Amino acid sequence: MSTNTHGRLPDGLRDWLQEHAPALNDGTSDDEALLPALAAAGLFAIGVPQSMGGTGGSTGDAVEAIAAVAEHSLTAAFVFWGHRAFIEYLLASPNAALRERRLPALLAGEHAGATGLSNAMKFLCGIESLQIESSRTGDGWRLDGKLPWVTNLRKSGFVFAAAVSSREGEPPFIVALDGRHAGVSRTADLDLIAMRGSNTAALNIDGALIDASDVIAPDARDWLPRVRPGFLGLQCGLSIGLARAALAAAQARCSSARATLQDELDAVGDALAKQVVALLDGLAAQRFVSDAAALFRLRIALADTVQRAVQLELQASGGRAYLADPQFGFARRLQESAFVPVITPSVTQLQGELLKRAQAQARAA
Repeated sequence: MSTNTHGRLPDGLRDWLQEHAPALNDGTSDDEALLPALAAAGLFAIGVPQSMGGTGGSTGDAVEAIAAVAEHSLTAAFVFWGHRAFIEYLLASPNAALRERRLPALLAGEHAGATGLSNAMKFLCGIESLQIESSRTGDGWRLDGKLPWVTNLRKSGFVFAAAVSSREGEPPFIVALDGRHAGVSRTADLDLIAMRGSNTAALNIDGALIDASDVIAPDARDWLPRVRPGFLGLQCGLSIGLARAALAAAQARCSSARATLQDELDAVGDALAKQVVALLDGLAAQRFVSDAAALFRLRIALADTVQRAVQLELQASGGRAYLADPQFGFARRLQESAFVPVITPSVTQLQGELLKRAQAQARAA
């Protein structure tokens, strides 16, 4: 199967996602089947240069692809985001040998990629310290620590990115670790209330030995601000797709008895469209590298749009929304919408970072 770069999914994948969305959400699905299904549609190659095995296009095209998947299943889109974010790290890495070694299996969906950098993004904002430490061992490093929440840790094989602090006072750096690496272990899946087919677990790192061939970026503080727009921009695709799905369902169910909702439906739809344009334009112009606050505000605004859209779907659906009917989809979208504000960086964390920046500007003035 193939897809274009405007977020339209091939019929086979769309039907597959629609059929499996309830099971992906409640964890009764075959979670090994998801990654190959997305890869077969060519989704992981979108926004990856042709010279590196992709189909070209932009990061914005990848955002739209994630949004298209999120319209049918936020679990599938969440896995897609984690996998595609790891690919983005490899594209931005100066370690060409690592990219050439890892990228083909990731594009083919044969090996899962996990972002693992939620802790690092919070570290960059001063919210928390890095949770993995390194110590020098000859030509390499020994790593110890834990990542409490990582998605797409596929049981048949995965590779993840992690930010690492140095006991010797070297700059923190970014590494790629394979799930089969000695000293790396995965817990059982976290007991989530929804999105249980996302292979989300904790990682323990106990004496894992690496060398320069495993380093994605040698200086995390310099590299992270440059990849943060991709990390957060791709993540925004989750909100975009879920909001579109809820608004479409609300519109379809907005009978004449509920026509009073139409003005609000139009207003939320217009707001969403403007937010998408602002996101894609900012990514294309690389504006968010220097103006991270604008991206933070967009992420917050999109999370709010999701909540408004889901509530409109509830109001348009009436009592039917409260019936246990997996094919109706509202109960699943309601659970999915509850996850949007807490995905790292959470809305609360982003609001705190914006407040901190505003206070710093006020003091400087």
